[in-house]
Amino acid sequence: MGEGRPLRADAQRNRARILEAAEAVFAAQGVSASTEDVAREAGVGIGTVFRHFPAKESLIEAVFLARVRRLADKAAALSQAQAGPAFYGFFTYAVEQAATQSAYADVLSEAAGNGVPSVVGTELAATVGTLLTRAQQAGAVRADIGPEELIALLVGASRAAERVSADVRRKALDIMFDGLRPAR
Repeated sequence: MGEGRPLRADAQRNRARILEAAEAVFAAQGVSASTEDVAREAGVGIGTVFRHFPAKESLIEAVFLARVRRLADKAAALSQAQAGPAFYGFFTYAVEQAATQSAYADVLSEAAGNGVPSVVGTELAATVGTLLTRAQQAGAVRADIGPEELIALLVGASRAAERVSADVRRKALDIMFDGLRPAR
């Protein structure tokens, strides 16, 4: 496969199936799952996986970037909605994703600049910052919190969401949201 050459339609389908399978396998088993498990889940041979992703690390990175892209897309879509509900809706969405997919908090950590930020991670951080600014201007979020503190709260809530029940998660979010709202 040459650099810059577009993939054939069947190769594009295989790549998409591999990424979808890797997401499911890594969500269920963690990133220590084998590439053989990914190939089996995708219905392709191990050679096909390595043709698209020469090392397991490149497959993990591609799955990770797809997660960041989905979060960035969700934040961007919500940025068009009413400021307060958009902000709290995104926060809830991010935490719920962490509850259903292991290591989702790593996506938020990447947006915070932990490690080498990707273009998509930088975009996510900027979009989250925009949601925060709009919510603050609308009076829905206290003015003394910045994007760094917000992402830290998201990471913490997301890590906790991986380990608690839905009821505890909802109550914890209510408590956090009370702390994020301006004093009355």
